[in-house]
Amino acid sequence: MKEKLPKEITEYAKPYLKEYRKIYKAIERYDRICVFRHMKPDFDAMGTQMGVYQFIKDNFPEKEVHFVGDNHVSFTPRLFPETESLNNEWFKGGNFLAIVVDVGDHERIADPRYKHAKYKIKIDHHPCKAEIAPRATVCDKEAAAAGEIVANILLNWKGKTLSKEAARWLYIAIVGDSGRFMFGSTSVHTFAVAEELLRTGFDLRETYLTMYEKTVDSLKSQAYVLSHFQVSPHGVAYYILPKNVQDELKITSEQGKENVNMFSNIAGINVWCSITEDCNPKDYCWRISIRSKKEDISPIAFKWGGGGHAQASGAKIANLDELDAFIKDLDDLFA
Repeated sequence: MKEKLPKEITEYAKPYLKEYRKIYKAIERYDRICVFRHMKPDFDAMGTQMGVYQFIKDNFPEKEVHFVGDNHVSFTPRLFPETESLNNEWFKGGNFLAIVVDVGDHERIADPRYKHAKYKIKIDHHPCKAEIAPRATVCDKEAAAAGEIVANILLNWKGKTLSKEAARWLYIAIVGDSGRFMFGSTSVHTFAVAEELLRTGFDLRETYLTMYEKTVDSLKSQAYVLSHFQVSPHGVAYYILPKNVQDELKITSEQGKENVNMFSNIAGINVWCSITEDCNPKDYCWRISIRSKKEDISPIAFKWGGGGHAQASGAKIANLDELDAFIKDLDDLFA
């Protein structure tokens, strides 16, 4: 890293220096490392995971490093490489370091085999019910993205190099979870980190083109949403995608939320949601992706079996009979 970092980056690190040192020492100590993140991944989860993975590969080529979890329906392999498939033998004995990023709760970790690790690190920006890595955790609930926190940790690691590839992954993470720097969680520190990542010289234009690339079929999904959305009396916009509609549009339940931000700049709309039927036999429900201009929606998300951040959260309902009550909870924020 360069000798002198911006004060926003060095000042941010000060309260966490003890934890930073634990993280540095653990990565140096273990020859076998696996990076974990949450299931149903987004830009932040996958970008942060890949940023950590690439950084360790670049600076410690002698170490065995892996990344695991479910693939994304459209990000892989278009934007991110397909995640590795490790057999159970690799995890036996527990002589490895688990680095868990962008996930607050045990049940949300995409691969439960992190539990076998001899030492665990967690870096996150979500509220958590129970600690995953009590010996080494950096959690800042005010940060725009887990990638922002990880970038600060790595930028402050003296004598180590942040490559263009690692920086690009972390930049994708930050852009994705900050809503392209438009969410209220974006701070001076967010921009300072982004600037340092850009200094590595990765192709910014190509990065954005790949992140937000659409297909002709995706236009049909947008057309459906624009023809079928509803708005509550106090400005809660939402659209519903039953399984039969998903099949007609040739999308998965996970892809159903991809058009949720079409309502972000519409006057009179305060909150917007996608409501998508998920027919997984193990967890049938209607998954809801929620976004907000100003109000904190996370308490309502928690009430309805989900969680997240003030302006970006997720929830679920058992069936559409519960939808009116859910929309009313959001509507009441503005009554």
